[in-house]
Amino acid sequence: TMFLSTDQRERDSATAYRMTVEVLGTLVGATIQGQIVASAHTLKHCPHRNLTTGYLGNSSSGTEVIRSLKEVYMIAAGVIGGLFLVCTVVMFLGVKERDDPYAPKTDKAIPFHKAFILVMKHGSYLTLTAAFLFISVAIQLIQSNFVLFCTYAVELRDHFQNIVLTILMSAAVSIPFWQWFLEKFGKKTAAFCGITWIMPFTVMLVFIPNLIVTYVVAVSSGLSVAASLLLPWSMLPDVVDDFRLANRNSKGHEAIFYSLYAFFTKFAAGISLGVSTLCLQFAGYDTGACRQPTPVVYTLKLLIGAAPVACITTGLMILMVYPISEDVRLRNKLALEELR
Repeated sequence: TMFLSTDQRERDSATAYRMTVEVLGTLVGATIQGQIVASAHTLKHCPHRNLTTGYLGNSSSGTEVIRSLKEVYMIAAGVIGGLFLVCTVVMFLGVKERDDPYAPKTDKAIPFHKAFILVMKHGSYLTLTAAFLFISVAIQLIQSNFVLFCTYAVELRDHFQNIVLTILMSAAVSIPFWQWFLEKFGKKTAAFCGITWIMPFTVMLVFIPNLIVTYVVAVSSGLSVAASLLLPWSMLPDVVDDFRLANRNSKGHEAIFYSLYAFFTKFAAGISLGVSTLCLQFAGYDTGACRQPTPVVYTLKLLIGAAPVACITTGLMILMVYPISEDVRLRNKLALEELR
């Protein structure tokens, strides 16, 4: 994104286009996988007349179900893996590498360990990363526990696939809206409005668990998911610009900024999965059971409702001290134009 254009507005538009295509790709992938594994979930579904039974049938039927699950998920993994390969080839052959348009040709790259220390000392980058680390943990908590929540807490297992597709469609459609919003009102304002939007709706889903409310929450959650995907990648180039002005004799650090942020995003996913697994284990989660104990249901409600709200609140409080306002962005833009 940094090298597509030296104009901040064009970079923001390119980021919005990229994230829209990414969400559409996720939507296509979820649709393909959902259709492939739908039969497996039908096989595993508990009979309504035997909901009090712990497991599905006898051991032989359980083994057949596991075998069927394995087969369809292997097929789905193969299809998605093939799509990954095609996309990787297209990117490798179609994207050309460009050098830093701001750095003088005589500059020499700083060694990685020194560049890493410089990046980790940059305050605006640490603030942005810490804020969206907590926000990413919140989103990941909802995503990783949503299927269990629909299955055991609100009895909406049959609608799970459609709910996920609704969230993704809402996110894909709303990314252009958030792009317009951030251009008009600023990126920090867009981040606060977009991320906080999901908080009341997740709480509503916990306390009013019915189908209509769930679809309303799905559409509303898509708005916040779009904001959480677009805003950090749109704000990151501004941090890199700010770093360039603070370290004018260095070059080639963009990969460190982007790779570290991607690492922290994956780290957030690991945190959410680890916390969810431990909480459900302590609550007495019974793998394969048709019904879960009451403490598990309460735990799922906390993981979907209270925990994400707490993480989002923490992230937004950190984002309040993010120093790059719209005035700072404009000043950095003018200063960088003088360097070209």
